[in-house]
Amino acid sequence: MASALINVPATAKRGDIIEIKTLMSHIMETGFRHTVTGEVIPRNIITNFTCRYNGDEVFRADLFPAFSANPFISFFTIATESGKFEFQWIGDNGFQETASASITVT
Repeated sequence: MASALINVPATAKRGDIIEIKTLMSHIMETGFRHTVTGEVIPRNIITNFTCRYNGDEVFRADLFPAFSANPFISFFTIATESGKFEFQWIGDNGFQETASASITVT
């Protein structure tokens, strides 16, 4: 089962540039490997990651088979107001995971 680790500062000053870090536990099978009997192991990857800050999209990434297992994504945004970051991962085989974190801006 997938699980997300999120690192968002609990507080920041208005206008501060803050770093957001995410780690999703996922095998990320490329679809290029074969079993010992020669069968193709079906692709199973996260294809899209999105972060919204108080409903506004602040970061998006499309992921491809060459991306590592347990993808770690780090990015920066500006702390504009107190509120919530919402994270969403979408992938093959109906995979979908969400997480959220709050921030207080002074």
